Amino acid sequence: MAISNRLLSLVLFLLMVTCAFAEKPRGVTYDGRSMIVNGERELLFSGSIHYPRMPPQMWPDIIRKAKEGGLNLIQTYVFWNIHEPVQGQFNFEGNYDVVKFIKEIARQGLYVTLRIGPYIEAEWNQGGFPYWLREVPNITFRSYNEPFIYHMKKYSEMVIDLMKKEKLFAPQGGPIIMAQIENEYNNVQLAYRDNGKKYVEWAANMATSLYDGVPWIMCKQKDAPPHIINTCNGRHCADTFKGPNGPNKPSLWTENWTAQYRTFGDPPSQRAAEDIAFSVARFFAKNGTLTNYYMYYGGTNYGRTSSSFVTTRYYDEAPLDEFGLFREPKWSHLRDLHRALRLSRRALLWGTPTVQKVNRDIEITIYEKKGSDCAAFLTNNHTTNPATVKFRGKDYYLPEKSVSILPDCKTVVYNTQTIVSQHNSRNFVASEKAKGLKWEKYQEKVPTISELSLKNREPLELYTLTKDTSDYAWYSTSIKFDRHDLPMRPDILPVLQIASMGHALAAFVNGEYIGFGHGNNIEKSFVFQKPVVLKPGTNTISILAETVGFPNSGAYMEKRFAGPRAITIQGLMAGTLDITQNDWGHEVGVFGEKEQLFSEEGAKKVKWTPVTGPTNGAVTWYKTTFEAPEGNNPLAVKMDKMQKGMMWVNGNSLGRYWSSFLSPLGQPTQFEYHIPRAFLKPTDNVLVVFEETGGNPADIEIQTVNRDTICSIITEYHPPNVKSWERSGTNFVAIVEDLKTGAHLTCPDDKIIEKVEFASYGNPDGACGNLIVGTCNSAKSMQVAEEKCLGKNSCTIPIEREIYDEPSKDPCPDIFKTLAVQMKCGNKN
Repeated sequence: MAISNRLLSLVLFLLMVTCAFAEKPRGVTYDGRSMIVNGERELLFSGSIHYPRMPPQMWPDIIRKAKEGGLNLIQTYVFWNIHEPVQGQFNFEGNYDVVKFIKEIARQGLYVTLRIGPYIEAEWNQGGFPYWLREVPNITFRSYNEPFIYHMKKYSEMVIDLMKKEKLFAPQGGPIIMAQIENEYNNVQLAYRDNGKKYVEWAANMATSLYDGVPWIMCKQKDAPPHIINTCNGRHCADTFKGPNGPNKPSLWTENWTAQYRTFGDPPSQRAAEDIAFSVARFFAKNGTLTNYYMYYGGTNYGRTSSSFVTTRYYDEAPLDEFGLFREPKWSHLRDLHRALRLSRRALLWGTPTVQKVNRDIEITIYEKKGSDCAAFLTNNHTTNPATVKFRGKDYYLPEKSVSILPDCKTVVYNTQTIVSQHNSRNFVASEKAKGLKWEKYQEKVPTISELSLKNREPLELYTLTKDTSDYAWYSTSIKFDRHDLPMRPDILPVLQIASMGHALAAFVNGEYIGFGHGNNIEKSFVFQKPVVLKPGTNTISILAETVGFPNSGAYMEKRFAGPRAITIQGLMAGTLDITQNDWGHEVGVFGEKEQLFSEEGAKKVKWTPVTGPTNGAVTWYKTTFEAPEGNNPLAVKMDKMQKGMMWVNGNSLGRYWSSFLSPLGQPTQFEYHIPRAFLKPTDNVLVVFEETGGNPADIEIQTVNRDTICSIITEYHPPNVKSWERSGTNFVAIVEDLKTGAHLTCPDDKIIEKVEFASYGNPDGACGNLIVGTCNSAKSMQVAEEKCLGKNSCTIPIEREIYDEPSKDPCPDIFKTLAVQMKCGNKN
């Protein structure tokens, strides 16, 4: 009997151990409160990062920085046109290896939202649709159209099967906790009438039939079917989103735009860190449990991947800039917000919310679980006036347009308007090792109609002609005049007029370049007009027509057109001559592109001549070599003195440049272009530029990029850094003895502070890189900053009046004081 009892005890003990170490339940569910991942409710802080917009060598670092920024979820599209560029031929290599990208995210312990689209928009060529899809007979994109839904399902099934095969969904132990079908369909749904509604239902049912192990979402789809979660995209979803269209769906924000993508000709696009933080805090105060920053890292549109007129640089104003550097204070201010919300996690996920409207602008939201957890959001919606509000017997100061977060309903650990994290400024520095570039050139031949094999009576439509294999297509015709056809006066010239449906063109008469014309993102069509010199006899008119990406949005994308459509010569003695139907020759691409002059082998196929002086030739190739620049900082090539074209380094495309398209500010929208270090060798790196309209390569410069200029701008009323508190079980505790505000500065990459460039305690103004002294300034400002920071990787400068001035010598005792400092970081040696 004793043995039996011992056996029973052993069995019970083993059962207890087995239960204790059993795996958590796998899978993802949800209710009206939150997503539930592997049995746990989650607050989800997400960022959009797209694998093809950077080389694979950058993936680990970008994901690590996102995780350090407080993210636990990465969102990415799956890009159909790069994976199936030719029908039935698939490519998942290099920076197209989506499986490797997702596994790297999983390795670093983050979740994934997979937006399979297959329509993605994303300022990506044709919204992600491959060109061949456009030529499927009788197809209508994004509609309940048999050819389209056949191919959409086939592609979706391929993607889902790939994810399942690699065991990447959460129920399989993988990181994918959500998937998205379609994208912002409500924007175009009405254009398709009944077929739009049928398409939404079909897409939802198709997706869940392929895999139902994770929730499916549709963003900006207010009538999403019951088994699909509708989500918000925008800048202020706390105020614009009416909420999910079902009581058991959580409130999710799938695109919080961190700035705005830019098209060539646009002025700078910015969005303040304070505004983003305010919108996120309000969203979580209003029952939200997921926000996704679009983009968190934008990266680069290499090659010809961007949609119509979109710049090569993508969402550079994101928390991580195009070069993968921290954009401060955006990155760290949002990191601190995530920490403040996590300190409030228990109350947010299990507490009961109540809202108190103090007045028109002031609002108090409390999440409280009886007898335990409590968190509060104190909101001031007024855009210009600060306020003081009494909450539970204590007064709280609220800056204008701000939310204060109190994880214990007592202590302000974070305010969206008061930035306690550091700022920085980006610097472009000419490389010493890569200077003194020596250029060679090769001139493209301007073809005549007799040299172009594809003939047609009138100019062919450009999209259909190029089939998205090149930005370029030649058009050429010839026309004969005798001397009586031409103006007799020397001060009068005929005018060549070309009405184009877009996007751009360079025109040549008798082989001579005469000018360039283009549309823009809003109005892609344009009319080109230039005076021309014609001669008695045969004249050749040649046009290099250009696309700048295919459209990516709107209804009926498959029916868009581009290229020359009406061509006339005005001012002849007999009047205007229409030569549109004069018989035209065509050829897709330019010679140097087809021969790949940008590659090592291709460059050997032609004779290059040295550039010895000023040059301004159209349709010209330029080539040089350079050493890999010093250090490890990211790299850029400065193209501000060039016009328009494309660039390659060691055969890798850096994308399109367009420095001649000025914004309303009189500056190019973009003139520095990212060169990933992964593209380089130690020496003999080949940079090739194809210039379409003219430009001088002598001023092209290889640069290193840093954010070694760091700043802090902080006031007496700023709260201490949110890192001063933590949760220990149900307890909320301070982890530093002295809860005081201060300027905290840290140099990147183990560098040290080598110089204090600015310091002012009083009422300074300006922004990092452009700080100025105000009307009040302590004479000891620079001394204090240097004593605390010089030679250190990180430092803290206190905000205490007695450190700067004796009370009797304070130059402005009656104002709130601000400390502004700017430091220059450098290597230890």
